[in-house]
Amino acid sequence: METTAFKGTPVHTYGKLPQVGSIAPQFTLTRGDLTELRSEELKGRRIVLNIFPSLDTAVCATSVRKFNQLAASLDNTTVVAVSKDLPFAQSRFCTTEGIENLIAASAFRSPEFGREYGVEMVNGPLACLLARAVVVIDETGRVIYEELVPEITHEPNYEAAINALKQEW
Repeated sequence: METTAFKGTPVHTYGKLPQVGSIAPQFTLTRGDLTELRSEELKGRRIVLNIFPSLDTAVCATSVRKFNQLAASLDNTTVVAVSKDLPFAQSRFCTTEGIENLIAASAFRSPEFGREYGVEMVNGPLACLLARAVVVIDETGRVIYEELVPEITHEPNYEAAINALKQEW
């Protein structure tokens, strides 16, 4: 669970999120069954990367539940919930919570993900985990929305991420 020890903890990361209009970095993550999820598999689809430190915190779990609900109504869109949690823990959480509309994927084998996406935290009690962020990628691989949540105990702006998917680029 999120503790008061994290309240007021500003987020400092290695690098920066990919900018709106740029081509999103390719990625390889690990699914619950230990197979790879490669960004190339999602080519031609819109992608929402819901990135967070750990499912074992209240805010992270809430963001996965919320994006799972939103994903059910999004056409040609795949939501990928990304953390460094072990794939087994991600699968257990999704099963327990009835999460069926998104892909849980672990970056535990992919340290480059955190650096290439500018979300690896560099200090504080959660150093080396992924910061809370959202990156929305269109069908052509371009970033159309990005948000690095500046305070680790805050939720992302769900509405802004979904609105980015509704705009014509």
